[in-house]
Amino acid sequence: MGSAQLAFAQFKTSPMLGERLPESVRKQTPTFIFGDAVTSRPELEVIIEGNAEIRKTETVIRAKRIEYNQASDVAKLSGDVVVNQGGNRFWGPYLELGISDFAGFFSQPSYRFYKTGGQGSAKQLDFVSQRSAIAKFADYSTCKRPEAMDGKPWKPDWILNADQIDFNMEEDIATASGTTLRFKDVPILAISSFSFPMSGARKSGLLAPSFTSDNQSGFIVTQPVYWNIAPNRDATLYPTTIGRRGFNYGGEFRYLEPNSVGTLRADYLPNDKLVNSNRWAYAVDQRNLIRAPIQGSSDVTMTLKLNRVSDNQYWRDLPNSTSSLTQRLLNNELNTSANLNGWATLARIQRWQTLQDTTSTIVPPFDRSQLLTRRSFNLPSGLSFQLEGDITEFRSRPELTLQPNGTRAYGLAQVSRSWIQPWGYITPKLQWHGTTYHVENSALGVDTTKQRALPIFSIDSGLFFERGMTLLGRDFTQTLEPRVFYVRTPYFDQSGLPNYDSGAKDFSLSTIYSENSFVGNDRISDMRMLTLGVTSKFLNPDTGAQAFSAGIAQRFSYIDQLVTLPNTAAPTSRLSDYLLNASARLYPSWQVDGTVQVGANSGTAERTTVSTRYAPSNYRSISAAYRMQQGVSEQVDVNWQWPLGDLFQRADANEGANSAGRGLGPNRWYSVARLNYSAFDKRLVGAIAGFEYDADCWIGRVVLEKTQLDASTVNQRIMFQIEFTGFSRLGTSPLASLRSNIPRYQNLREQITAPSRFSQYD
Repeated sequence: MGSAQLAFAQFKTSPMLGERLPESVRKQTPTFIFGDAVTSRPELEVIIEGNAEIRKTETVIRAKRIEYNQASDVAKLSGDVVVNQGGNRFWGPYLELGISDFAGFFSQPSYRFYKTGGQGSAKQLDFVSQRSAIAKFADYSTCKRPEAMDGKPWKPDWILNADQIDFNMEEDIATASGTTLRFKDVPILAISSFSFPMSGARKSGLLAPSFTSDNQSGFIVTQPVYWNIAPNRDATLYPTTIGRRGFNYGGEFRYLEPNSVGTLRADYLPNDKLVNSNRWAYAVDQRNLIRAPIQGSSDVTMTLKLNRVSDNQYWRDLPNSTSSLTQRLLNNELNTSANLNGWATLARIQRWQTLQDTTSTIVPPFDRSQLLTRRSFNLPSGLSFQLEGDITEFRSRPELTLQPNGTRAYGLAQVSRSWIQPWGYITPKLQWHGTTYHVENSALGVDTTKQRALPIFSIDSGLFFERGMTLLGRDFTQTLEPRVFYVRTPYFDQSGLPNYDSGAKDFSLSTIYSENSFVGNDRISDMRMLTLGVTSKFLNPDTGAQAFSAGIAQRFSYIDQLVTLPNTAAPTSRLSDYLLNASARLYPSWQVDGTVQVGANSGTAERTTVSTRYAPSNYRSISAAYRMQQGVSEQVDVNWQWPLGDLFQRADANEGANSAGRGLGPNRWYSVARLNYSAFDKRLVGAIAGFEYDADCWIGRVVLEKTQLDASTVNQRIMFQIEFTGFSRLGTSPLASLRSNIPRYQNLREQITAPSRFSQYD
């Protein structure tokens, strides 16, 4: 076929399968009538008997008999009446309904809503419009009604009984009055009036209260109040009674604008009874986008993060009130980034609040005011260039950091060229580092003004060998990849320079092939080093997926290194430790990784990290890790999520790939845990463990969490929750803790795909 004959099919959009038909389309669609026998008197009435059916747009009505009065536009339906209105189904013995305005009443109906699976029955249901109905003396539950009831009354695990329920399908909100919530036929909650979402839509009102208890603050009760301000803004108030401390006022505001998004949170605890002082905390997380303010620039991104608390002991007394990942180091910064004619530019102002403890003082990081710009470009000849400039002002408390405040200007110019072939590669690189310091106090032994200029030359090279082989009855492509890395940096006495942001790099397979032994820009190690390593991989010949790899590397120094960090001794050996690494994934559900650092002289393991993970299917995952640093720490970390009824079963026969977000079926117990044990200290330094029970229409969770705040302080709390699926949750949710502590944790009920009205299509 010639190229002129090729054409792509052009598809036009159609509203016929849309979730909501436009009102203009709905009015223009015809009405279809079906039945075994149809009799009519023109302009008066139509009678349909036997498999009677009326269809119009997304509405389908079926009955044994339909009498339609054309003059009043009212239909009377009797005998197994079923109404499917946009996926929501109603059924009962008798219905009287206006066809055009969809107004009428249903006697003794039952109903089911497709978005939540919620269903129930009523003495009478009045249709107000196509998107609104009122059920009188009604009930509601998301528990599934058995197909065959044999005349027995339906008793779901939980049910909401109400004098009246107003269903607003337009806003997906139901409002109930005179309500009683029963669980296992026991009334647990009675409210005169409240509303709840019929889907995942947000709605203003009281949220379910939460209850928890910890060993420091006692019994804690929170009653959240939600305000759905607008589709792109909402707020939640968290009034909390803390048993031993008092009443805490908390709130959170979220917004999403076309060019900005943010979250603001604040907590205020007046007169904490345990410490006799006011306690407060606030957090701001905001991101703004400024559209190309000047010609030649990209959009400008501005990020603001604020985290502040009232006192040094806040992290210990109220650990669940802050959003910071580092509870004692609270980051506050304003970043502005943009691309200016190819120059990636960042301006940053960063301030830290350091929460000190008299029992364990920490050195605070430096506050920074920084301007950084960087550009990379390639030439047709294959040369790659990189330019970087950075000027930063550092300020802190010199009596704690033992470093003077000052300003550092830093510049980098780099050129490299790579030759890459199927059998190997070689990349020479030349760098020039220039640094100037201006410090405020020379009494600490640091020069007032100091400059440093250093070149760095490196060559990175490797070869690729491969062969086909068979192992364990499977075909593999085995590779052998030797690597040689050489770096040379002349010595420059840096003992008179301050150290604001440099530290020793973690010794690993990624850092052993680097030009500098330090991170940051304050120290550049003097080096004449050669790193030799080799890696072998076993690859799937069809997909290239890696099933197994193993490698070893060691670094050789031709000189004694003299540049060190303050108060740190220089290396005494020119031979680095051996690094051995292995990773295996022979089967998709199993993965094992391990790294061992072996002393070059001692021959013993100085550091060991071994981890394994087994995850054969959804909701079945177990991981374990062992980490050891000789004479410093030794820890075992185990975490899992696993159904208890089939501990040794990989997957259910009826379990498909779509079970994510739906659990593994009703009436199952799950165990969830993460345990971190320090063999060095002979104690459990962190733990979260509990059980989940999935009863299909409700889920019960009980979780105990233990957090080691410091060497002598432990915070323990218990979280208990009942989740009425598709309706509400009561108790304290442990889901945030489970997600942050257990890798691959999956919520038993999580909406993966939006429900569709076609799931109940007639």
